[in-house]
Amino acid sequence: MDEMFMKRALVLAKQGRGHVDPNPLVGAVLVKDGRIIGEGYHACYGEAHAEVRAFENATESVAGATLYVTLEPCAHTGKTPPCATRIIDKQIARVVIGSIDPNPLVSGRGMTMLKQAGITVKTGLLDDENKTLNRAFFKHITTGLPYVVMKTAMTADGKIATKTRQSRWITGPKAREHVHQLRHEMMAIMVGVKTVMHDNPALTVRHLEGTVRQPIRVVLDSRLDIPLDALVVATAQTVPTWVMTTHAAPLEKINQLKAHGVVVHTFDAQAGEVDVLAALTHMGASGINSILLEGGGTLNHAMFTAGLVDALHLFIAPKIFGGANAPTPVEGEGVTHVESAWPLSLQRIEHYDDDLCLIYTVKKE
Repeated sequence: MDEMFMKRALVLAKQGRGHVDPNPLVGAVLVKDGRIIGEGYHACYGEAHAEVRAFENATESVAGATLYVTLEPCAHTGKTPPCATRIIDKQIARVVIGSIDPNPLVSGRGMTMLKQAGITVKTGLLDDENKTLNRAFFKHITTGLPYVVMKTAMTADGKIATKTRQSRWITGPKAREHVHQLRHEMMAIMVGVKTVMHDNPALTVRHLEGTVRQPIRVVLDSRLDIPLDALVVATAQTVPTWVMTTHAAPLEKINQLKAHGVVVHTFDAQAGEVDVLAALTHMGASGINSILLEGGGTLNHAMFTAGLVDALHLFIAPKIFGGANAPTPVEGEGVTHVESAWPLSLQRIEHYDDDLCLIYTVKKE
């Protein structure tokens, strides 16, 4: 029975996708005499936590009930009061927790408070499933770095554009709609300046129903070649745009971009290019816990080389471009030996009409 109710809490938690970052996705279920009497989930950053929502939605007294919650209840005051105190006040008899919160402000403290109040506590139920759901939160809290998902659309022969760099559209409408859902769930989208110059993308969330959050658009541009009339610059007053450049960038261009509403960050150069680790470290320190990498082969290679890619969403369309000079998803120098390849682990395969999406995680040593 415990597992059944925790699975329900995980389903509830998913409803907060795209709205709670950098907080985790959390669901809660109240059960009394084998019946669900209240449910809740963390719906929006800064608003009530899942446990509080479940109490508010309860259909009868919660005294003596069991609370199933996917993440350890908080024991500190942040945007909201401590949930552990609220649970104690509500006279909950038993709490079943999916994962212990990795946040040092919480980790183990919520569980200890509950036990000291005489509440029976069980932990670790569907822990792996919850950590998978909250992989961006767990990585950011434990490393300070954002979780990076590389998204690319390619032909069956591995090309992301024709030899003349035409790329619209490789995949069909349903696959592209899924990409907008991915964008909605991530805090930032990152591309290189070549993608901006060749494709002039908007990098916004479109085609979704309901309220959507526009992620921060991040462009890596070592020499500030970005055109001032690029869509990401022209719309920077309404949709956040960050440009990551080097200290060698011309001050005049920096000021011109700022006048358009672009936020410019400068970093030390690494072989003449923006140091991607420094850029991601800065983003993580700014509270960004997830990035959708939609760059071209050069940026993708730099991110793989730095060990910063965590997962891939690889869309494959049923068509062939051919051409030795047609761009591929990961370019750069590449590896020399087969055993030096970046290893992947296939998680699942999704179908969008005739397009496939292969979802991998990157195996870390």
